[in-house]
Amino acid sequence: MDGCVHIYCGDGKGKTSAAIGLAVRAAGRGRKVHFVRFLKTEDSGEVEVLRGISGITVPPCDQSFGFVFRMTKEQKKEASAYMQRRFEEACAEAVSGGYDVLVLDELMAACSYGMVEEEQVEVFLKNRPEHLEVVMTGRDPSERLLETADYVSEIRMVRHPYEKGIGAREGIEY
Repeated sequence: MDGCVHIYCGDGKGKTSAAIGLAVRAAGRGRKVHFVRFLKTEDSGEVEVLRGISGITVPPCDQSFGFVFRMTKEQKKEASAYMQRRFEEACAEAVSGGYDVLVLDELMAACSYGMVEEEQVEVFLKNRPEHLEVVMTGRDPSERLLETADYVSEIRMVRHPYEKGIGAREGIEY
């Protein structure tokens, strides 16, 4: 079976949830999944549940930088180095670990912020093992990355409680 490239993008809620659904489905069919998160923290409800599913690995986010728009220039530099290294390690592990599915959650955002080199993403996608399914999520994917994908699903916000001043809720948004 040849692997495909998926992009879940847009300004709506549900990009990560879609990737989680695919990861759980794949694991339920005996596939080995590596689920790597970018621009996130360990404080999200799905993390421990995913780690408890046989066949899914979720490496820890051992550094947290907060929202990009609040970072200083030095913090952005440090975050960029971390995110780039995280991407490279994720790709290497997916290949050497014999994974069937690689999820790169919020990679599109990390690329659009310039924290992960998009050219390296393209090179990896073109040279990945042919069976490897790759799922990438996040806002603002470039046209170049969109062109590499076999599946592109855009999740559009129609309404969100944030517009009414309601912040992220534990167990729902994180």
